[in-house]
Amino acid sequence: MSKKQNPGHKGINTRLAHSGHDPHSFFGFVNPPVVHASTVLFPDAATMVSRDQKYVYGTYGTPTTDALTSAIDELEGSEGTIALPSGLAAVVVPFMAALSAGDHVLVVDSVYTPTRNLCAGLLARFGIETSYYDPSIGADIESLMRPNTRLVHTEAPGSNTFDMQDIRAIAEVAHAHGALVSMDNTWATPLYFKPLDHGVDISIHAATKYPAGHSDILIGTVSANKAAWPALWKTYSMLGICAAPDDAYMTLRGLRTMGIRLARHQESTLAIARALEGMPGIARVLHPALESFPGHDLWKRDFCGSSGIFSIVLDVANPDHHQLKAHAFLDALEIFGLGYSWGGYESLAVHANLSDRTIALPPREGPVIRLQIGLEDVADLMADIERGLSAARSA
Repeated sequence: MSKKQNPGHKGINTRLAHSGHDPHSFFGFVNPPVVHASTVLFPDAATMVSRDQKYVYGTYGTPTTDALTSAIDELEGSEGTIALPSGLAAVVVPFMAALSAGDHVLVVDSVYTPTRNLCAGLLARFGIETSYYDPSIGADIESLMRPNTRLVHTEAPGSNTFDMQDIRAIAEVAHAHGALVSMDNTWATPLYFKPLDHGVDISIHAATKYPAGHSDILIGTVSANKAAWPALWKTYSMLGICAAPDDAYMTLRGLRTMGIRLARHQESTLAIARALEGMPGIARVLHPALESFPGHDLWKRDFCGSSGIFSIVLDVANPDHHQLKAHAFLDALEIFGLGYSWGGYESLAVHANLSDRTIALPPREGPVIRLQIGLEDVADLMADIERGLSAARSA
């Protein structure tokens, strides 16, 4: 990027608008070209042997993917970033980079369920042992470290219940034992929390969510500091798991508006979360930016914003009625769609399945309903939630 275009010292929305591509490097066009490529030609046989040119094959990057990863590097403050075909792939590759047969990994118990499936399936087959820890453990994670612990995987806020973690305290302990720390930071994005500034080595994002932002792209990014980058790049290169050029282009385009979209998500979500506190039919609202939330102080200390997803716990005394009431709530919704993922422009709702928890156990008061607050009007969304609550009470 030219000096004139360098946005590094500017505000976040300016940086989002201009990072990753210098228009003057490609005839002045505002957006980078979409390069569809497998084969890259070499000028002569000697260069082909030495590979002494910027691009050598499509799986190692193109101008399109480089534009996206450069923009993410600027946001993360990372040594390097890789782009992958899904958020789950963005978890798998750093785990494979950091772990070998006989190693031990510590994973927060409020983790994204497919990450747990990876640990119980693929990693176990490769002789890698996983232990789960309480999200509130902080520096006491010392008691769980082993001589063969090579990675501590964090996620904050945690999936569905939004448990907070003391990331810096965990990272200090992990590093003292020679382990790396990874973090799934999809909820906050680098706009509201920068993991590498808090001691994390590897920052993971399901860029499907807020960076892409329109529920039509599957993509993940992984950013690493100087210590973790060489192994991450080597594993990525060996596996050949790369994001498609059109997806990279569309994610970069989504990145341009992520700041203003996140601001709207945050504003609407906080208004709805606060309005739902104490409402009949709701036992608890699980949102770390609420003063009533147990992890609020950690969120306030470390994060500079909140995004558009949180959960409510329906007030259902009889456990046998949890699914009945949850389904009645969901089926009555007219604006909220029933679907997985989040981060798009539309609101979504899902009955969270927390049956895999072993330490961070589900709330006892009733079923957990996860809400993704989109860009619709707050009044309309509140009316829809009230419609769901009325149906749940009547079920």
